[in-house]
Amino acid sequence: MAFADEPQPVAQVGNTTYMSVQDAIGHTSMKNNTVTLLTDTTESVTVTPPKVVRGITLELNGHALNASNTTAITVPANMQLTIVGPGTVAGGTQPAVDCRGALHVEGGTFTADATLMRFAETDETSAQGSFSGGTFTAPTLFNLLDDAKNLGYVTVRGGEYRGMIPAGLNTLTLLSGSFSDTSNLAPYLADSLGLIPDGTSGDGTGDGMFHVGDLAISSKQTSVELDPANGLQQLSADDLLTLTGTQLNGIADYRLVADSDQLQALNDQIDRAMQAMEKRKAFEAVSQNITITAVRNTSDDAIDANPSRGAGPQLRTSDHDGISTQVTVTIKAVAEPEEPEEPGKPSNPEKPEKPEMPRSGSAVQALAIISLLLVIASAICAYATVHLQSSRLHN
Repeated sequence: MAFADEPQPVAQVGNTTYMSVQDAIGHTSMKNNTVTLLTDTTESVTVTPPKVVRGITLELNGHALNASNTTAITVPANMQLTIVGPGTVAGGTQPAVDCRGALHVEGGTFTADATLMRFAETDETSAQGSFSGGTFTAPTLFNLLDDAKNLGYVTVRGGEYRGMIPAGLNTLTLLSGSFSDTSNLAPYLADSLGLIPDGTSGDGTGDGMFHVGDLAISSKQTSVELDPANGLQQLSADDLLTLTGTQLNGIADYRLVADSDQLQALNDQIDRAMQAMEKRKAFEAVSQNITITAVRNTSDDAIDANPSRGAGPQLRTSDHDGISTQVTVTIKAVAEPEEPEEPGKPSNPEKPEKPEMPRSGSAVQALAIISLLLVIASAICAYATVHLQSSRLHN
C-alpha cells in the first residue's frame, strides 16, 4: 500500500517503473525503447538513451509533460524521438521541443507561450521533423535554434496548427494539415497550384482554419464572356483554367480536368462565331457550361509532372475525391453589318407630292368674286354687242 506522501512513479519501460522520465529514457533498450507516462509530471528531459539505442518512443498515455526551467524535450543530434498521443507537452515560457536530431510526432497536444518548436541545421548535423497528427498551439509554431544556419528538413503531413509560421524557413514543407494563420503558407505548400481562401474547407464550410489536406477548387471567375469582335481562338483545358482563374489547393497528387465533350462544344461555337465574322453574317449569343473536376494522378502522371520528385513521399491523398466546379463561357452576339451604298449610284429620292390647292375660307371667297366679275364682264359684253347691232339696223 502506498502512502499519500510517498513519491509515485511517473514513467514506465516494459514492466519497470521509474520516478522520472529522464531515468526511464536511460533504461530503454533495443528490445524495448518505449517510455510511457504514468501521470502528469513537471520535468525537462533530454533524449539520451544508452549508446546502443538510437531512438525512443514517448507515449504520453493521456498525461502531461510540463517544462521545468527550460525546454520540455530536447532531441540531440543523431538521436530520434517519436511522440504518440493523446497527452500534452507544454513548454510554458520555453519551447515544447528543441530538436537537432529527428522528431516524429504522431499525436498529442503541444503548447508554448512563445515559440513552440525549434530545429537546427549546422555544418555538422541537420535536424529532421515529421508531423502526421496532433494539435500545436503557440504564437510562433516553428523557428530556428540560435546557432542554426537553416531549419533542417521538416515536413507536415497532418495535424492542427494554431499560430504563425515565420517566413524564410526554406526547408519546411506543408503537405496537409489545418492552419489558423495563412499569411506565410504559400512558399511552404508542396506543388501548390493556388490557395483556397481562409476558413474554407473542401465542402465549402468555414471554421476559421485553412485546410491544406482537404481537396478544394476555386475559380476567380465562374462566368466569362468572349467578344468575337476582339478575335477568337479555340480553347484548350489549360486556356480555360487560366481564363477563369480556376485553381486547386495544395494537393500534390491531384490535377484539374475539364469535361472534354463540353469543351469541344464550346470550341464548335467558337468556330461558328469566327466563320460568321469572316462571312459578315450575324451570330446569336451562346453560353456553354463546362465542368472542371479534380482527379487523382497515377504514379506515372506524377513522375511526368515532376520527374525530380518521382512518386515518393511528396505525394499525399485526400478524403474528398471527385469534387468539381462549373464555369460558364458566353460568346457575345454579332449583328449582321449593313450593306454599304455603291459609289456613284444616285440615291432614289421619293417623288414629290403635288401641292394641294389651298382650301381656306379667304381663297374660296376670292374665287367667288372672280366668278362674279367674269359673269358681269360677260353680261356687259353681251349688252354692248346687242346695242351695237341695233344701231346698225337703224342706220
